[in-house]
Amino acid sequence: MKVKGKVFKYGNDVDTDVIIPARYLNTTSENELAGHCMEDIDPEFVKNVQPGDIIVAGDNFGCGSSREHAPIAIKASGVGLVIANSFARIFYRNSINIGLPILECPEAVEGISAGDEVEADLSEGTIKNLTTGKTFKAQPFPPFIQEIISGGGLLKNLAKRSAK
Repeated sequence: MKVKGKVFKYGNDVDTDVIIPARYLNTTSENELAGHCMEDIDPEFVKNVQPGDIIVAGDNFGCGSSREHAPIAIKASGVGLVIANSFARIFYRNSINIGLPILECPEAVEGISAGDEVEADLSEGTIKNLTTGKTFKAQPFPPFIQEIISGGGLLKNLAKRSAK
């Protein structure tokens, strides 16, 4: 699975309250959550994000509460991939569960700037900064997790399997 898009770059400790502010947690509408994604850290994000775009961030992305709303808001906004130095463990698992592609790669975080165009091959773990020509290598997920992510998440994959 390949993802290609423009980069939105953030720093360390981007928490779930910044990804989707608590004042919007009274909805389960993915479109409504997407409409408020990142608004407290980047008010222009929802106006500028395009399908396939990529978030790049530092350490501990997704820290804070265990709400699934955060990766849902990111995915529903059109983001095709989040690359970070590291992810909070609950966010990491929630991302897999809802089918949001994520990669840990400190070298890529260091070598990618806001606005760069990046292409990633999730099955190989390769990340290419098309703006600079530099290529980075992340550890790809094992095939069974890639299947969960590419299939839209854990529940969708379980539903497909039970329908067989």
